[in-house]
Amino acid sequence: MSLEANKAFAAVLTAGISFMVAGLVGGILVHPHRLEKPAIDTGEVVAAAAPAAPAALEPIGPLLASADVANGQAIMGRVCAACHTWTEGGRNAVGPNLYNVLGGPHAHKEDFNYSPAMKALHDKTWDYEALNAFLNRPAGAVPGTRMAFAGLNQAKQRADVIAYIRTLSGSPQPLPQ
Repeated sequence: MSLEANKAFAAVLTAGISFMVAGLVGGILVHPHRLEKPAIDTGEVVAAAAPAAPAALEPIGPLLASADVANGQAIMGRVCAACHTWTEGGRNAVGPNLYNVLGGPHAHKEDFNYSPAMKALHDKTWDYEALNAFLNRPAGAVPGTRMAFAGLNQAKQRADVIAYIRTLSGSPQPLPQ
């Protein structure tokens, strides 16, 4: 080893020892006084109540009778078009093509790679209430879905979108009674 390397090593060692000794001397000279009670009294600790269960979703059927299909189309154009197509025979995009989804099974497109959570529901039908719950909060309706959409929280908007989705079929599903 060269003389310069020895000097650098000695400087680091000396600095480390100096800091250690300063810490020990400081600990001996300064005795912190522990308080007998906390300076700030936060009161009694109370266990937090469990969060309330989400309110039940109102049925969408009664709203469908007065739903605005044109507004539903406009909402889908703004909110859904980035990830979905909905023309007959249309391509899948980030999400599956939504043509003929109402009345069909969950994971209805054979050529789309659905999440395992959605594939597990393949035997269930997309009816009006299932679409209502999914459009309200996709992650709540199908835990584990890959759909990153937060949902539509206004029932009227969901009814309009569902009314438009109903038209995306060669034989639209009858409206619920």
